[in-house]
Amino acid sequence: MARKELIGEVVSAYSNTAIIVVKTLRSHPLYLKQVKKAMKYYADDEEIKAQVGDIVRIIETKPLSKLKRWRIVEIVSGGEK
Repeated sequence: MARKELIGEVVSAYSNTAIIVVKTLRSHPLYLKQVKKAMKYYADDEEIKAQVGDIVRIIETKPLSKLKRWRIVEIVSGGEK
């Protein structure tokens, strides 16, 4: 089974951990209106490079702690400073 990959924005960065928000559009099953959905993912940041506002690519991994199940693979673009 392939690992899932997501792209999202870093909203909080700690030592070795970053919180990533992934925003998606979903269609409501009955009314068919597009609904925005935002999910928070805790991701492992071994190299401590991610900063708040960065757009990053995360990949699924084995459970690393109570909440961390994702790992930062690359920084797609830097945040506005």
